[in-house]
Amino acid sequence: MPSAKKTPARRRRPSTRVKAPPILFKKTQTVLDRIQRKVDGTFLSYWTSTSGSVCDNDVLALHAILKATGPRDRIALLVKSDGGSGMASLRLVHLLRQYARRLTVIAPLNCASAATMLALGADTIQMGPLSYLTAVDTSLEHDLSPLDHTNQLVPVSNDEVDRVIRLWKETVGRRGDGVNPYQELYKYLHPLVIGALDRASSLSLMLCREILGYHMTDPRKALRIARRLNSSYPAHQYPITSREARKLGLNVRDIPRDLEPLLQELNLLYSEMGQRAITDYDEANHHDNEITNILEGKGMQVLYQIEKDWHYRKEERRWVSMNDVSAWYRCSSRRGRVVKEKLHIR
Repeated sequence: MPSAKKTPARRRRPSTRVKAPPILFKKTQTVLDRIQRKVDGTFLSYWTSTSGSVCDNDVLALHAILKATGPRDRIALLVKSDGGSGMASLRLVHLLRQYARRLTVIAPLNCASAATMLALGADTIQMGPLSYLTAVDTSLEHDLSPLDHTNQLVPVSNDEVDRVIRLWKETVGRRGDGVNPYQELYKYLHPLVIGALDRASSLSLMLCREILGYHMTDPRKALRIARRLNSSYPAHQYPITSREARKLGLNVRDIPRDLEPLLQELNLLYSEMGQRAITDYDEANHHDNEITNILEGKGMQVLYQIEKDWHYRKEERRWVSMNDVSAWYRCSSRRGRVVKEKLHIR
């Protein structure tokens, strides 16, 4: 069978200078030192951009920092993320618990989805006026999911499927025509996708219970919180503020007023590092060099940096990546200079 024809990699133009985001290690370390004086425990930070996510490789990146820090009685972890893998959140909580007897998650901004799961593993969650958690109901991009107008897989949530079935029974079902709603739904959504969603929803509930079990001794309370986070909110991104989080039964405290400005200052520095770094070659080709995930402790910063080309295939109406050399890096200070070296994580 002949091999598929590949689009040749486009060479960079000699005159095109690739944009690179700044490495602000010295500045972030200065702010970290100021924050450390105001928190109870060893302060660490875990930040992802809108292009980043909670993933399994973050566990190894955090381990590199914890190994350098050593076991501590208390760890205070700043978390800012829009979510990702719930299973990675469980692994992160398990790892943190190996290095600290008590864990505090400080969530000054968005701590959504899988990041909410990570926060559930903390003895205490500190939240401020801009903070919010979210529901953890599962959405899934399956290989058999529907495609959008750009030929990209559309994420489907279990809650959306349940609502379609419920609306069908409330309207069409009244006519008594005997049509099974799933027969109609299967025309647009593959049965294996629906099966995978049901399994993923059960997984999400189990993950929440397991994570809460690291510090919560009442299994019924843990189950109640897990169920509410999985099925009680009409939108996945519904903002659960500190007021609502307390009603759920979580141990939530306010971020001290003198600490809040320092956390926002650190977030601005990370946002500057995580700015979009796109270099356009022409209409169909560009280079991406964005920093998406940043983890940091005293004396060490670990970050993930994308570095790859993108080419638009008109016949397929989609972007494909090429020349991908994205990698994890470790930043530290040696003799007054910032040293950035590859951290081999697979």
